[in-house]
Amino acid sequence: MKTFQKIAIPVSLGILGLFILNSCSVGIPKGATAVQNFNADKYLGTWYEIARFDYKFEKNMDNVTATYSKNPNGTIKVDNKGYNYVKKEWKESIGEARFVGKETEARLKVSFFKPIWAGYNVVDIDDNYQYALVMGNNLEYLWILSRTKEIPESIRQRFLEKAKNVGYNTDKLIWVKHN
Repeated sequence: MKTFQKIAIPVSLGILGLFILNSCSVGIPKGATAVQNFNADKYLGTWYEIARFDYKFEKNMDNVTATYSKNPNGTIKVDNKGYNYVKKEWKESIGEARFVGKETEARLKVSFFKPIWAGYNVVDIDDNYQYALVMGNNLEYLWILSRTKEIPESIRQRFLEKAKNVGYNTDKLIWVKHN
């Protein structure tokens, strides 16, 4: 029995460590480039989620918004809200975002469950900071955001084309309803 424990405990800890490291990926998909000369202050405020993939943590959600504000320590508070139309209840999740490198490059990491961090990369944004295309650390995470509940067709097509060029299957996007 002691031999089993001597093997099982280190193996279990190793597997747990690999899981945590894998969950903390803050990379950017191959072929994607984060926005340069990024202005975090202009990005702050409320964004409407226009489209996303069907993530388990946003399953059955409409009226999804993300509100970004500065924390006293300089990090960014992330306040995600949405309405679960199956359970008929509002959900909210508060997290924190930090820049991966310099603040003028739109590569951030976000955490809702520390110490697990995920990549949050703004790869396209209009000059007025009204529409944003955000990619996670791999091809499983993609968001189209807008300051309003709708997005112009020209911006929609621009973002879809950019996502396809990186390798995203944009046919899997869910177009979020807003009341």
